[in-house]
Amino acid sequence: MSRIKWADCFDPMGRVHGLPTFPWRLAPDGLATRRQLRALGLRPGGQDIAGQILRPRFRRDPLTAFLYRVDRALPVRPMTPAKAAALAKANTARRTCPECRRDAGYVIPASLGKCVPCAYPEGNLDGASA
Repeated sequence: MSRIKWADCFDPMGRVHGLPTFPWRLAPDGLATRRQLRALGLRPGGQDIAGQILRPRFRRDPLTAFLYRVDRALPVRPMTPAKAAALAKANTARRTCPECRRDAGYVIPASLGKCVPCAYPEGNLDGASA
């Protein structure tokens, strides 16, 4: 998408962009983004995109957020015990050091690939030798 200005962000009929388009923070009532739906305890539920919000940026493509109709949104599916157990297991795996096999108490950084004590066994955390 090419660089646009604030005036190009208002296209409620969708003639220019193909979708009804509104400037940032000026979407009409009844339309919401995915995050706004989630805050209301809803999900899009397979409905088509009803519009979009554009926010121009300097020297870059605009930020785009798709809008969905609130009246067609469905409730969020509840967390089942099996999903909760799988999520807990995945989070435990992200905290377990592959070298010493201990729970580090934090998510292991991908840049290190292991816990900080295993990555820097001599206690030198800045990487420089003494």
